[in-house]
Amino acid sequence: MRVTTGEAGSDIALPGPEAGISGAGVLSTQLRRLPSIGALARGLAAEAAAQLDRLFLWVPVAFGLGAAIYLGLKDEPAFWPAAGAAVALGAAAAAVAWRGRRRGLHAALVLLATIAAGFAIAKLRSDHVAAPIVPPHIGVAEVEGYVVDIDSPSQTGPRLLIAPTAISHLSTDQLPLRVRIVMPTQEIATPGAAIRVMALLDPPPSPAAPGAYDFARDAWFAGEGAVGLARNSPQLIAAPPAPWRLRLAMGVNAFRWRTAERLAADMDKVMGGHAGDAGGLAVAVTTSHQDWLSQQVRNDLRGAGLAHMLAIAGLHTAALSGFVFFSLRFLVSLWPWLAVRVSGKKIAAAGGLLAVGAYLVLSGAHAPARRAAITASVAFAAILMERQAISLRSLALAALIILVIEPEVVVQPGFEMSFCATAALVALAEIWPRKPPAEGLPWAIAALQRARDWLVALFMVSLVAGAATGPFAIQHFNRIANFGVFANLTADFVASMVMMPALAVALLAELIGHGLALPALFVAGWSAKAIIALGHIFATAPGAAQTASTAPQIALLFSYFGILFVCLWNGWLRWLALPFAAAVAIWPRPPAPVAWIASDGGDAAIAFQGREVALKPGVRAYQTQLWAQRRGLAMPADMAAARGALFDCDFWSCAPRPGVTPALAIWWTRRAPKPARLAELCARADILVLKAEVDLPRACRGVLVLRPADFAAGGAAEAFRDKAGWRLAWSQPLRGHRPWTARE
Repeated sequence: MRVTTGEAGSDIALPGPEAGISGAGVLSTQLRRLPSIGALARGLAAEAAAQLDRLFLWVPVAFGLGAAIYLGLKDEPAFWPAAGAAVALGAAAAAVAWRGRRRGLHAALVLLATIAAGFAIAKLRSDHVAAPIVPPHIGVAEVEGYVVDIDSPSQTGPRLLIAPTAISHLSTDQLPLRVRIVMPTQEIATPGAAIRVMALLDPPPSPAAPGAYDFARDAWFAGEGAVGLARNSPQLIAAPPAPWRLRLAMGVNAFRWRTAERLAADMDKVMGGHAGDAGGLAVAVTTSHQDWLSQQVRNDLRGAGLAHMLAIAGLHTAALSGFVFFSLRFLVSLWPWLAVRVSGKKIAAAGGLLAVGAYLVLSGAHAPARRAAITASVAFAAILMERQAISLRSLALAALIILVIEPEVVVQPGFEMSFCATAALVALAEIWPRKPPAEGLPWAIAALQRARDWLVALFMVSLVAGAATGPFAIQHFNRIANFGVFANLTADFVASMVMMPALAVALLAELIGHGLALPALFVAGWSAKAIIALGHIFATAPGAAQTASTAPQIALLFSYFGILFVCLWNGWLRWLALPFAAAVAIWPRPPAPVAWIASDGGDAAIAFQGREVALKPGVRAYQTQLWAQRRGLAMPADMAAARGALFDCDFWSCAPRPGVTPALAIWWTRRAPKPARLAELCARADILVLKAEVDLPRACRGVLVLRPADFAAGGAAEAFRDKAGWRLAWSQPLRGHRPWTARE
């Protein structure tokens, strides 16, 4: 061997062919010359041209973009301009394709036509679901109607979804399609019952803060025109038969509720009366009913990054239908006569489709379950048609079907997180190296290598899925589960491999009256306990979670398309989008507001030394907590004590103590304050919030006063302090004038 160095570099000369070793050469440490600009441009053009074969993958992205543009407008648009543009652009794309030239132009026209189609179909969908919304300040009203379903419980009690037949103060043509009412007691009526209840009604809530999530928009597309709080227990009444579609829905939901009751009771029995929250989790992943699950367990699962356990979606549908698929395929293989005459794979796929449909009905067909069912159905249909079941193309088809049916989901966190995670996992499968299995190894070593490969694969699946959903978790929930990868790695494995198959066997055994149900329920119960324990461990471990303030909306847009580009683009350029995918995490946050005021002027909170101090502790807890999360503020352990240190409050008002900044005072009742009290509030405040209409005294000069008319027009507000003084941001101008944003 010879080592030489010189001015031109250094090299190691190895024995070559003259030494009798074929294929040997010279190893050089010289740097390769960088490609020229022309070569780089040709490479970019070639990689871009190669994407034309993957055009269909971008069709749902373009469709969703069109729907998102419609949902983000400030004023309601007309349908025909978008529909006309979609038809014209589609015709132009067809003409270019017929000529067989300029594939790039054809792709651009297809995507533009799809954007216009997404816009037009979103508009059609909004018009189709239009239904009355109760007016603001309707107050306490008597509601009569049918119990359609028992919804997930709130922090104060169970919730009923009601199809109203009469509401006092409203005529028949003003009745909303559905009303969601929180019951203050556990005395709830079952689906199908006709009831009468007194309830404090309001329209679906507008965003709790400027730029926060708009639940009223979701309620509009769900046909829910009112929310309320019951003032008494529901009373059963006699009522005429409901329309057949409503009777069918109530019958299915009544069956789901009975199944939930029976499942909870049987699991508690088989576990010796100690099922507890394990029975609640089993019921939740089977029927979507969370009434048997404690608030503490729900908080632990969310804190550990396992919130997807609570909503029947892709994990549960894939686990159940996959178990049915592989079980049927195995059973067919055990019967040689049948195995050589039919396709066991297709029989298993048909069984998987039936399982998906049955599970969709049993789960209540909520939005996440519908999305998962469509995705799984596309995969099984691909098997029946002898196509690849799991691919980006099948995922794109499933996404397009979902967006055509429900275009509004494109801005919902559930859709964003589930499809970005799924796309990332399928893209990971595309690039994952596949090595042929080693031959001739002892079985023990081969088993260890397989176990190693499976552990690495499971870790990468959890890591990639967590990275794909991370930007949306930060933006929408302001939460980072630091141990989420490990929580998902363990809990998802237990749920997929043990709990869901055991529940499937238990439900089937109970349906046919077989005694196998009890041992299956025992296995499912202990696996549910394991998941709950894992959730508690990863949620309460030191440093388990941290909060992150909300980034500007433009950052979420960059992250959304960055993730999609990394997943859908084929080539080295995909990695240039990684910084864009992380935009939500790295985007600089603007200065935080110093105060928040509720949409009716009836509550407020300030930011003081990095903590939120609410002026009405315990009231509107969700809204005040949401504002603190969005702005990265800590919550005091004792909010009442924190308020008492900064404000002097009575039954009607709060006034800041000297030195408190911002000096915000509030009068939160419609009863007019006495002149002396009003003058005192103005003298002690820089910002005064009034819920009563009053004439202002001289003492209020120089004070920023917010009146009822301001909140009626602007909604919730945030106050910022800048060089020019106080600046207010209102929620209503950001929402615009849309069917779901109407206010008096």
